[in-house]
Amino acid sequence: MVHGPCGLENQNSPCMKDGRCTKFYPKKFQSTTIVDQEGYPDYRRRNNRHTIQKNDIIFHSGHVVPHNPSLLLKYEAHINMEWCNQNTSIKYLFKYIKKGSDRISAIIQGQDKNNVDEIKQYLDCRYIYPSEACWRIFSYSIHGRKPAVERLFFHMEGENSVYYKDYEQVGDVLLKPSLTESMFTAWFEANKTYEEARLLTYGDFVFKFVYHKRSRSWKPWKRGYTIGRLIWVPQSTSELFYLKMMLTVKKGLLCYQDIKTVDGKKCKTFRDACFTMGYLQDDREFVEAIKEAHLWGSGPILRKLFVTMLLSASMNRPEHVWRKTWRYLSDGILYDLRLLARDQGLTMSDAELKERTLMAIETLLQNNNRSLKDFKPMPVPKEDVVFFTGNRLLYDERQYDVVEQQQIFEHLSASLIDEQRGIFEEIMDAVEKQQAALRFKKKTVLPVASSLIASLLLPGGRTAHSRFRIPVPTLENSICSIQKQDDLAELLKMTDLIIWDEAPMANKFCFESLNKSLRDIMSGISHASRKVFGGKVVVFGGDFRQILPVIPRGTRSDIIHATINASYIWDHCKVLRLTKNMPLQIGDNASSTADDIRRFSEWILKIGDGTMCEPNDGYADICIPDEFLISNFSDPIKAIVEDTYPDLIHNYLDSNYLQSRAILASTIEVVDDINQYITNILPREEKEYFSSDSIDKSDATSFDAYEHVTPEFLNALKTSGLPNHSIKLKVGPNIHFIFEIHAAANVVFKQLFHNLRKVQTFTSF
Repeated sequence: MVHGPCGLENQNSPCMKDGRCTKFYPKKFQSTTIVDQEGYPDYRRRNNRHTIQKNDIIFHSGHVVPHNPSLLLKYEAHINMEWCNQNTSIKYLFKYIKKGSDRISAIIQGQDKNNVDEIKQYLDCRYIYPSEACWRIFSYSIHGRKPAVERLFFHMEGENSVYYKDYEQVGDVLLKPSLTESMFTAWFEANKTYEEARLLTYGDFVFKFVYHKRSRSWKPWKRGYTIGRLIWVPQSTSELFYLKMMLTVKKGLLCYQDIKTVDGKKCKTFRDACFTMGYLQDDREFVEAIKEAHLWGSGPILRKLFVTMLLSASMNRPEHVWRKTWRYLSDGILYDLRLLARDQGLTMSDAELKERTLMAIETLLQNNNRSLKDFKPMPVPKEDVVFFTGNRLLYDERQYDVVEQQQIFEHLSASLIDEQRGIFEEIMDAVEKQQAALRFKKKTVLPVASSLIASLLLPGGRTAHSRFRIPVPTLENSICSIQKQDDLAELLKMTDLIIWDEAPMANKFCFESLNKSLRDIMSGISHASRKVFGGKVVVFGGDFRQILPVIPRGTRSDIIHATINASYIWDHCKVLRLTKNMPLQIGDNASSTADDIRRFSEWILKIGDGTMCEPNDGYADICIPDEFLISNFSDPIKAIVEDTYPDLIHNYLDSNYLQSRAILASTIEVVDDINQYITNILPREEKEYFSSDSIDKSDATSFDAYEHVTPEFLNALKTSGLPNHSIKLKVGPNIHFIFEIHAAANVVFKQLFHNLRKVQTFTSF
């Protein structure tokens, strides 16, 4: 409400002139206006005889001064003010402005109401108000940020990033100034020119300097300021990670060599410089861990432990750990060679034993798409040793028994029903007809899955991201990290069939990334680069009624448009359906167990097809039948354990008993409660193990809050995929919480594996 200081709202107010209040100009105040010492009007509301009593004191409206002097002068009118003294008001305000636009769901339906599709077509729309629409039409600013945050890039010496367009010539690209000059190298030049620049680190440099792209130089700020932030790099990048660590503390650097210089002494690498300055630990705990594991573990176990340390980037100086523990890691190498050579008197020098041990470690790393070359300055096997082994991926694929595979194939082939056999023969016919595969003498099948649990159920299976090096996160323009000269590229060239289980769980960009990579790898073969997946036969398995791709904060339409059937690849797919429930085909169908399975399967299918509680518009309340529920219990955990694992006390050592049962849990807390309950009721002595209660401070700066993180806080953290701080174990119990795989598809997949293997084929893992 806007009115004159006299309290009147009409235009005839004595203080109003031409619609404006004349008493709000400090130089034009009338003599009747009372002002304070600073020249602001001392205004109060008029006494309208309304009173209130507070602590035996009577107040009237004249005692209330609801005005803000700054706003009063700025807008030349009185503005009622309100003081929000509750944090819930602020919370409501920020939740409201960040909730986004209102949404509506619109269903598109034809005039023929009797002919309705099983899956209704709907649109998930945003509703924009007229005022918001006008704001966007006129391109007004949606948000502002002050001060600006600038990402500071840095790079190793001689490794500048080069950006070019497709039509540019290589010679013109090599002449670009950006090939030798960058924001980071210009920082060195600025330190030579400006004395005050030498007092700032690279991250703090933007507080007082601004980078001009045209001149490729830093200049002092004339007005304003910016906050700098060094780009994040993982510890697995080795020297680049340690370079960033040094840039957070070193000042006034003039060249790359200054970064490696500590107290006048030049270090060989950035990591050595960080170690000299005391930022890195001496890896003593990793050496002791390998020595302790040597007391009970074999050589292969120790080498796997060392590889795990390398892959997790836990060690600061892996070559130091290698020098201290290589004799433990070489355990069993000489014994295996003596068996292979059938010579118990065979001896090896320390140098030869180190080479063999490094080769064993290299093999384990290559199974995880890594190499010792990625962990410099770790020693690597000699070239002649690597050449002797050849392509480790292809070598590992040939490690199987052909006779055994033939027997498994015949057994599975006899168990196929007509529906499965028809799909199997159609896939095999497609494999035989692909022209690209006829150039190779042997056949290869790569089984992968979208989830880790599903990959474990496939013979030699691996996750799709691990096998094809699909980047995470996967974007629309992403490609797999595969070089044409890699061993993996050679393996993919020899691949005849790729089986991808649980395909509906993966984002469509994963399949498109593999498609682009395979077409590039197969570009040397005639017309292969023009075909989807480079002419390879790919079998996608899964059920769209199960879990779809996970889209953070995504709507229904976002999830649907992220599935494989929303990709252009779906137009080149042929849909083959498995409709029969395999558990019902086994045993006596007239038994009560088969009848229960049939009724439960039908109930699950109705939920998956959306036909439960029809008619519905996509939302319905589902009532679970009493026969599927556990009733009459006081403790839910005790009830579900006793129902799933009857007579557990007498069978907890029976592996077949445990493998035939599983409890599905939705949260980590429920899993912990069930595991703890089962551990408590089982006999034998309990032993408790604790995690480390320290944090990695390698990425900390002088203005960091890591020092305030207490061990109690760290011990209370619970994260998916990591064990808790305290783990209580007993000898014997082995309870698993797993998910099931589609039985019908699993039989067909196994049949494909062994059919290709029986003619001297091989499959990957």
